[in-house]
Amino acid sequence: MLLNVEHKTSYTYSEPVSYTIQQLRLTPQDGLGQRVQRWEIRVNGHLHAFQDTHGNAAHTLVLDTPHEAINIVASGVVETGLEMPALAHSLPMDIYLRSTPLTMADDGLREFATGFASSALDDTALELMMHAILERVPYIKGSTAVETSAARAFELGAGVCQDHAHIFVACCRSLGLPARYVSGYLFTEDGSLMQSHAWADVCVADSWLSFDVSNSCRTGDTHVRLAVGLDYRDACPVSGIRSGGGLETMGTTVLVNNMLIAQSQQVQQ
Repeated sequence: MLLNVEHKTSYTYSEPVSYTIQQLRLTPQDGLGQRVQRWEIRVNGHLHAFQDTHGNAAHTLVLDTPHEAINIVASGVVETGLEMPALAHSLPMDIYLRSTPLTMADDGLREFATGFASSALDDTALELMMHAILERVPYIKGSTAVETSAARAFELGAGVCQDHAHIFVACCRSLGLPARYVSGYLFTEDGSLMQSHAWADVCVADSWLSFDVSNSCRTGDTHVRLAVGLDYRDACPVSGIRSGGGLETMGTTVLVNNMLIAQSQQVQQ
């Protein structure tokens, strides 16, 4: 697919902000089935590009003069469904066995995961675990928050894509499989799910396999990956701190379109 993505994030404040610094992980890279044809970030501030610990293309955003709003627009075109290998990685794979507060497996999660370790931990077993997670923790919007841990969402029996990714990662790590959280976008033909998305990678036989628990499927040409990390905090699109500003209001919109379909419709017209 040829996917056109536009991701807008806006912040407004009740009082002037004297200083803001943010980290943006809003730039996809080539690899694992995708190739970036063009991409840009527009923002009312200064950007400094860098590569973070996990190899993500990231930017530091600084606004050092008084401001009452921040507007960030990340947009571009990504070709998906390609035979593209994973990016070279400098971190030891054991890093992705490390638990974090958001992905710590408690007794309940460990017992659940152990049920899938009776056979070889291959694609089939992991797909069964993915389906079982969604059955135990159905997608219910607004049921959790960004600070909700995998163990808590599993206990609640409800969550969103972030929770599903954390639970899958926690289960894989408890079984001795390196796993990581992935942030990105998802294209749907009916235009639903127009928001940032999340799924999980797990390393099996030295290869990364990707599982979208919320949609009960392996990732494919409808997915665009942005960033990876140990959990949401490592891979979230925007994070930062500010000085001043009073009350903050944040809004986000995501549009993902299949350019080939759009071009075909234009020709037919």
